[in-house]
Amino acid sequence: MNALEKRSVTALASVYSMRMLGLFMVMPVFVLLGQDLKGATPALLGLAIGAYGLSQALLQIPFGLMSDRVGRKRMIYLGLILFAAGSVLAGAADSIYVVIAGRILQGAGAIASVLMALLSDLTREEERTKGMAVVGISIGLSFSVSLVVGPLLGAAWGLSGIFYATAVLALVALFVVARLVPDPHTVKASADTHPARELVGRILADGRLLRLDFGIFVLHFALTALFLVFPSMLQNQLGLASQSHWWFYLSVMVLSFFAMVPFIIVGEKKRKMKPMLCFAIALLTAATAGLTMVGASLWAAWAVLFFFFMAFNLLEASLPSLISKEAPAAGKGTAMGVYSTSQFLGAFLGGALGGYLLQSGGVTGVLWLMSGVLALWLLVALTMPSPSYTTSLVVRLARVVGSKLDEVDRRLRELPGVQDVVIVEDASTAYLKVDRQQFREEQLADFEFVRQGEVT
Repeated sequence: MNALEKRSVTALASVYSMRMLGLFMVMPVFVLLGQDLKGATPALLGLAIGAYGLSQALLQIPFGLMSDRVGRKRMIYLGLILFAAGSVLAGAADSIYVVIAGRILQGAGAIASVLMALLSDLTREEERTKGMAVVGISIGLSFSVSLVVGPLLGAAWGLSGIFYATAVLALVALFVVARLVPDPHTVKASADTHPARELVGRILADGRLLRLDFGIFVLHFALTALFLVFPSMLQNQLGLASQSHWWFYLSVMVLSFFAMVPFIIVGEKKRKMKPMLCFAIALLTAATAGLTMVGASLWAAWAVLFFFFMAFNLLEASLPSLISKEAPAAGKGTAMGVYSTSQFLGAFLGGALGGYLLQSGGVTGVLWLMSGVLALWLLVALTMPSPSYTTSLVVRLARVVGSKLDEVDRRLRELPGVQDVVIVEDASTAYLKVDRQQFREEQLADFEFVRQGEVT
């Protein structure tokens, strides 16, 4: 990357991570600290935890599409202002209903797709995958940090303090966008990072992608439901004071992260992604069921949560990679938009249904709901065809006369390892899905319609 790209990617990743940190910090402590709110019931606490997911799911793709018309930065400013306003509203509330409203307002700042579109504007095609990887790492780190920082802030400043700290993070993110993120010279609706309205129907009709969308839905359904019950188990059943929860989560997250890395390597290098995926789902299901049997043993609870997050981290890292492999050429941005919408819907329903069941069936009822939904996902994953192990390739074309496009498409499809081709004439670009074990980029050198040195 050049200096401008490094600055852009670093700044955008920091904005993304600050926003996600703000959303997640409240999760490990909300059930414990929110009981003092007026009108609080287990069902309403669950709704409050997941409420941000509803507005995120509804506005994720519209925000991205609107940024084409009014500009990326304007939509990011709007999203961060809504996020900060929701945080202040929730922090000032003494009623569970106002907190729910604040969480919905937080989620209304659905800028994830806009941030990725701006990343596309500010990076070259050949460096974009690196930029997206940096953003992905920042999201994972922000989630892990939130499980440690949330309990610490909750012990020091209470629930309101966490929400106010979230508002401050949003304001810092505004400053970063205004002062550190460059203004793009042109708006480029890259198919790798940006949703396209005309592709949504095709993505929704793809059975392979729908299985993966269902997977991320269930994964975040289970995660949100977990934090409805586990903090109370730690404090009341296992005798660990809330101000000490941070070290429990810290040790679990650090060790489970390193434990899942070998499985990622085996899945990718040995082309065993489906077995690894099914193994992780089975482990997640078993760990969830195991939470019903930990009794009063803190070490047993630690071991079960370790396996839960080892599987969770493995799945959270694998699913976006599989979406990228299965998405049609020139459809990755749209596929990721639908994927993100499914993720946030899972978070919303995990909180809403989990809270309702917590009120009527107790902790055990929520855990068995999670186990049942995860078992259903395992059945869906077992019926999934093995992934195609393709990667995206962007080929910059010389200016091609319209009548020759069919010939260009045919010649590209005839190359060994090429599985799909989409040519965007206005951008003089061809998007290819290729199997790297069969495809060789040198094959493109003899094509007069390919700009030499511009294959990424």
